[in-house]
Amino acid sequence: MASEGADVERNDEKVDEQVDEQVDEEKAVAAAEAARPVGGESVRVDSWIWSVRLVKTRSAGATACRGGHVRVNGERVKPAYAVRVGDEVRLRQGIRERVVVVKRVIRKRVGAPVAAECYVDNSPPPPPREAIAPAGVRDRGAGRPTKRDRREMERLRGLGGPDSP
Repeated sequence: MASEGADVERNDEKVDEQVDEQVDEEKAVAAAEAARPVGGESVRVDSWIWSVRLVKTRSAGATACRGGHVRVNGERVKPAYAVRVGDEVRLRQGIRERVVVVKRVIRKRVGAPVAAECYVDNSPPPPPREAIAPAGVRDRGAGRPTKRDRREMERLRGLGGPDSP
């Protein structure tokens, strides 16, 4: 008898969790709908990449566009370029390139789970941390590098001067 009561409680907990997930999903959809442009308005590419959390600030998105780091359907775009559903947006961030396809156009910044539903991420996986060599890391207490040390570091990085091989 006691085990039947425990089974009923576990089933009730599972049902409660499923209801909570449905409510959270409905809230996410409602948030995305509220952030959608009204009446066929277009959304700027710098604003969209900020809204879906690909960049930290809208001005950083605009700077990336002006610097040629953002491409829509293979073409470099200005910050005011209008994004549409189905466009492929490529954003280069340092050594990593993000490739996303627009699923939903939004104009307001939303939470991360909602933002992830607004695009399909086709980005290649990031390189492992071991593959990225730390540049110029010295042992603690080693002091300032000598001229010889500096030239060796530059030679290893491929930044050598005129007398380097």
